[in-house]
Amino acid sequence: MTIREELEARERAYLSPYAVRSADTKGRDRPISPDHMRTEFQRDRDRILHCKSFRRLKFKTQVFIAPEGDHYRTRLTHTLEVSQVARTLARALNLNEDLTEAIALGHDLGHTPFGHSGERTLNRLTHGGFRHNEQSLRVVETLEGDDGLNLTWEVRDGILHHSGSGKPATLEGACVARADRIAYINHDIDDAIRAGVLREFELPHELLRILGETHGQRIDTMISDIVRESRDQPFVRMSPVIQNACDELRSFLFEKVYMDAWRKQEEERCDHVLAALFDYYMEHPGKMPLEYVQISYRDGTERAVTDFLACMTDRYALRTYQNLFVPASFPVI
Repeated sequence: MTIREELEARERAYLSPYAVRSADTKGRDRPISPDHMRTEFQRDRDRILHCKSFRRLKFKTQVFIAPEGDHYRTRLTHTLEVSQVARTLARALNLNEDLTEAIALGHDLGHTPFGHSGERTLNRLTHGGFRHNEQSLRVVETLEGDDGLNLTWEVRDGILHHSGSGKPATLEGACVARADRIAYINHDIDDAIRAGVLREFELPHELLRILGETHGQRIDTMISDIVRESRDQPFVRMSPVIQNACDELRSFLFEKVYMDAWRKQEEERCDHVLAALFDYYMEHPGKMPLEYVQISYRDGTERAVTDFLACMTDRYALRTYQNLFVPASFPVI
């Protein structure tokens, strides 16, 4: 018996009846030979972890655009926090932790530079709109590697449905969707206080009484509540009291952090940068890297330009804008 077969036997014996066993995956678009050591979901996790799109997350904005401080979250650290929370949930609920981790690591691969500001810009500029969860799926199915990462159906479903109106088909995917919100609600409060945008006494006291006074207490409250409500059940959910408190805290963040006037000027600049790059490459598609020129032949220029801009890091987008539109200084002789 191989190590993979031992792991699959362990899953069959110990996981919840509502968990997905790796041996029962719906499979990949292109079948591959089984690995002697890793389960199918472990292979997906590794493929995501080693792809270029994952590495680029370290230079993509979470909330604070191109922050100077070393301790603000980036899209990469957000992804790692989501993975930690989601794995904790999956382990406590006796679900497939490897599947959960793979979905969590891949859920934001298609996010734009400049965070949700960049997403709104591409949504405005492209026919049919732009949604980062759909772009994340496109990254793993088409853009990475020679012909996508060829991930299992369950991982792709979880990536697509971690946000938006659709629901994940697996409880592991539901853990990631829950963890995504738990992570950003809490770490965005932390970053906003660090930036001076919020002060601790401004946080709603009634919600803190329910959820906890500190960052760690709030995360523990949310995770523990989900586990109490969902253990040995065919769903992943919060109790009404905790769910309502989380929703109200999220609404508070939208009012005070995400949509507040302090962001307006910076977001207008980000919109200007991406819009200028979009117009330039729509007129000059041959100036894109070869892989995106090839996409333009296959899927059209707008699709290729959207893919190119969405893959950019904040600093790459700014550097490209500067190279294209800002006059170069001549050396003093």
